[in-house]
Amino acid sequence: MGKIIILEETTRDPLTLMGQRAGVCWGGDIRDREKNYRRGLDCLNSGHGRVLEYVNVEMVMEGYSARVIREWYTHIGGAPTRLQASTRYINYNGFEYVIPKSVEQNPEAEMRYRKCIDEIRDCTRYLTEECHIPREDAALLLPLGMETRIVDKRNLRNIMDMCQQRLCNRANWEYRDMLKDVLSGLRDISEEWAYIVDHYCEPKCKRLGYCPEKNSCGLVEKRRPQAEQD
Repeated sequence: MGKIIILEETTRDPLTLMGQRAGVCWGGDIRDREKNYRRGLDCLNSGHGRVLEYVNVEMVMEGYSARVIREWYTHIGGAPTRLQASTRYINYNGFEYVIPKSVEQNPEAEMRYRKCIDEIRDCTRYLTEECHIPREDAALLLPLGMETRIVDKRNLRNIMDMCQQRLCNRANWEYRDMLKDVLSGLRDISEEWAYIVDHYCEPKCKRLGYCPEKNSCGLVEKRRPQAEQD
């Protein structure tokens, strides 16, 4: 489905970098890489999260729907920034699109879904090529299910916070799949990233030990109201 390209500007050894930054203010030996690593690990394990913003994550995300990318934008904490494929300058006459699994499992629904999207593509092509309508105007026909591409920049705090909310089984399926693709790409960078992804990039229920949601998926036990606990 989608594709994540982790850019070279992404911090390769996040734990070591965090430990080095903390060591500056702690009077530690920042020339020793092993000490930096242990110091960074201690920061993470102890919940000293102010070093998380120093870890840079930059990537290209493509093949996901414009709809889910709009949701991705809602996680703006930690000073992320992004650029998205332009509907004003890019020719979307033959755009690709995302089909939900629920639609694919129903042949009649899939046929109607594809027919509708094909009609939009044909109309977009007609408006721009035959009627010479500007792309930015014809683009108003485009659905949120069209595939898009963005260049994204954020930091480790933002990624970890996002995981707590969006790895929940009740989160949107495409967002959940996309975030897992991001984590898979980060895990492959280095052993330090693999440790962080495997131990700290998880839904909030695993971190808390119980489900705080009103409507639980049942993965872990739901927290009882205080009155029941008393």
